[in-house]
Amino acid sequence: MEDTTTPSSSSPHPPPHDHDHDHDQTSYPPNKTHPLPRPPHAIIRLIQCSRCSLPLRSPLRLPCGNTVCRSCLPPVRPRSGITYPVNEDRKLGFKCYWKDTEECAGEHCIGDCGADVLLGRLGDVFGGVLGGQYSGVEADVTADGNGNGDVSVSVRWKGSGLQHESAEIGSDRLKGIYGLVTRGGFDYDASEVEYTCLSEGLERLETQEGQTFGRLKEAVRSELDCQVCYSLILDPLTTGCGHTFCRGCVAMVMDHSDLCPVCRRKLDMSATVRFEPINRRILELVGAFFPEQVVARREGSATATATAKEGQRKIPLFVSALSFPTMPTFLHVFEPRYRIMIQKVMRSRDKKFGMVMHNRAMKIQPGLGRSQFMQYGTVLLIERYELLPDGRSLVIASGVSRFKVLGFELVDGYHLGTVQRVDDIPIAEEERQESVETSASAGTDPASLPLESMPTQQLFQMALDFVDKNRLEGASWLQTRVRLAYGEAPSDPALFPWWFATVLPQWEDEKYLLLSTTSVRERLKIVAQWVKKSESQEWLARARASSTPVL
Repeated sequence: MEDTTTPSSSSPHPPPHDHDHDHDQTSYPPNKTHPLPRPPHAIIRLIQCSRCSLPLRSPLRLPCGNTVCRSCLPPVRPRSGITYPVNEDRKLGFKCYWKDTEECAGEHCIGDCGADVLLGRLGDVFGGVLGGQYSGVEADVTADGNGNGDVSVSVRWKGSGLQHESAEIGSDRLKGIYGLVTRGGFDYDASEVEYTCLSEGLERLETQEGQTFGRLKEAVRSELDCQVCYSLILDPLTTGCGHTFCRGCVAMVMDHSDLCPVCRRKLDMSATVRFEPINRRILELVGAFFPEQVVARREGSATATATAKEGQRKIPLFVSALSFPTMPTFLHVFEPRYRIMIQKVMRSRDKKFGMVMHNRAMKIQPGLGRSQFMQYGTVLLIERYELLPDGRSLVIASGVSRFKVLGFELVDGYHLGTVQRVDDIPIAEEERQESVETSASAGTDPASLPLESMPTQQLFQMALDFVDKNRLEGASWLQTRVRLAYGEAPSDPALFPWWFATVLPQWEDEKYLLLSTTSVRERLKIVAQWVKKSESQEWLARARASSTPVL
């Protein structure tokens, strides 16, 4: 019996995609069924490193969703042109093997890589099931290459050097190929793979292979339950701590907590879940072993996705003033419609509502027309609530996240908005933007740089210096009572713009621009513009007071 596999590419080098061989076609003799869903080498390739061709050892998840052995990581080098964030683990980077493909932008940071716990366990499962019995190669091969009676199948393939190679792999092709792989004898990108039965008993061999695959499938299935929904993992997403869940489950968890459901480690993913790449190896493995279950899972979640698009929800809107994430908002609720609204919010599970600013200029906004409020707002979480005897209430709420209003309706006199969450771009994209914007001005005097070309840290320092200068001069917006209410100036560039916009006496229309931004750098450039404008106005006021002519 000859079983021929023809891959989609016969490149002699490791392919740019882990799944380039998904389209292998296998021909079988008439009236013969095969127990395996894919050729044996395609199944083993699911846990094979595309660089060293060995089974994945200490698998490392890359930011693009691909995986290599930790020892196969490309050479690292210092990163340049990046000042935010300044964590130690972000100072080194490398050029990805999958560079310039649709899967990868090209460069990664060491801090964005992490262990893949699930894939490591699956590698152990493959080893336990397939490495327990015959897994060697070149067993009793005679000079004429036919082998002895105990060896029933041979495999022939074209290796990375474009030379044809062959080996006798015993009576179980799965175990035989796995043995070749563990010994470094079968390339990840092997092409033109042919299997030849050297003895009688084809049905017995297929039965044995089917039993082996059944044991492997059962062992693999026990590892593929999401630890949030306890169902087969759908759209697998691996967290920074190395654990893998359904993408939808991670998003749900991040709405209520910032801790990993398994190890309770803090996760900085609440704003980036929808940008995180799928774990490509786990996705391919689940699809290869359990295609019917994947289809069923997707059909089961279709109703939810049809009625609620990603990132959208309905939330009551309080039309008043600006609020910002991470900052407190103090409210005196006296209007009857908002009394009703806040009472409903207090009875809800999450105690959240949206704060939006009045549209005083009655601007026309996409999807809203001349609505009474502006399109971008902030989700507030009620921290303290005091109901007064006459029905009024005092509320202290903290900013949680931002949103964009897509539509609204009136309920009991107040607005109920359909909103979409507004998140920042991933840190890697933030760094890339800074590198691009500052590279053209390398070597230029920092004092003469335009705001667009300044490093992110320099923009932040400009704002900090302005705050220190005004504090020393006794500015009213930095008095002790203000700092007691809103805190001192944050040392984190990601938090500073929200604090600065809250305390600075600036037109609300200008502050409103911050809510639609999607990067820390973008917000710091807006803040730096305020600083320059304020300094210019101060200089003009001093010049007029001293009768100095203004040129």
